[in-house]
Amino acid sequence: MKICFFGSSLVSSYWNGAATYYRGLLKEIAALGHDITFYEPDAFERQAHRDIADPSWARVVVYPATDAGWQSALENAARSADILVKASGVGVFDTELEKAVAVGSKAIRIFWDVDAPATLDAIAANPRHHLRQCLPHYDIVLTYGGGEPVASAYRTAGARDCIPIYNALDPATHFPVPPQARFTCDLSLLANRLPDREARIDRFFMAVAERRPSKAFVLGGSGWETKPMPFNIRAAGHVGTADHNAFFASALATLNVNRDSMARFGFSPPTRIFEAVGAGACVITDAWDGIAHFLDPGDEVLVASDGAEVADLLDHLNTERAREIARRARRRILARHTYHHRALQFQNLLTGMSMRTEAAE
Repeated sequence: MKICFFGSSLVSSYWNGAATYYRGLLKEIAALGHDITFYEPDAFERQAHRDIADPSWARVVVYPATDAGWQSALENAARSADILVKASGVGVFDTELEKAVAVGSKAIRIFWDVDAPATLDAIAANPRHHLRQCLPHYDIVLTYGGGEPVASAYRTAGARDCIPIYNALDPATHFPVPPQARFTCDLSLLANRLPDREARIDRFFMAVAERRPSKAFVLGGSGWETKPMPFNIRAAGHVGTADHNAFFASALATLNVNRDSMARFGFSPPTRIFEAVGAGACVITDAWDGIAHFLDPGDEVLVASDGAEVADLLDHLNTERAREIARRARRRILARHTYHHRALQFQNLLTGMSMRTEAAE
């Protein structure tokens, strides 16, 4: 089937945490025989910060970030698509695209939410939110996290159905590599500076560095240039996807800190967890409901409820134990949580929707 996908960016991870998810999942969906065209706007300097060339498994169409640009792109997509996907967080003309995709095509229409907690919070806060009218026109809502709490909330908001297709590992992209001195430390964190995550990073990372002045910390990600931080934190700035494996492989442990909304809904493992596990890292994560669905706490991942627990976990972690935790985690993820597994789930959903459509006719 021909899938036309409107998302933030496939070719650039610059201020675009969904890039890893899009690449891993769409590559595997294409491997199942689907024809994919990815439409992305020329916005936020992402084209100037490309970190991959146009892939062989998808056609990339970059359209002007203008009213005429998105309309022309959607008209072209709607003429040929069997499946038309609008992802959340494109960044420009999201409302217009979501309204137009919902009603402007005979294709299977999918709203794919890569930040469901934030979207649901916005819907709940606004009785006149445009998605309340749009959702009944989409055949299905897919999310990359949230579990049953998110699915139930979407159905309540008007969605016909909502299914999570979680983040996962692309083992061809994220795998163990030798450590690099510039990333070597006791604890690393890769996260862009965002308002609804900064306070948690202060508690789970900055405060730990203050508590443990003898340990070394590395912070990767954009937006931290003006942030005061302890002397033992090295700010690495934006870390391109080509360096992610080395980043995760170079620390004794790497930290995951979910955003407030994702932690509240649970069942929302970010892409960084799977990237880190794929690279052979020992992961410490903040606590959230559903972690055990992906990794076994204590054996495959270390879980902390606050900064004091992160510091305590570091105190009792040595290289041998970190490597054993990382090894068990990678074995579990390879067995159950790769993008090939997610693509098969998507294929089964399509089969089910096609059968229901044929029965209705």
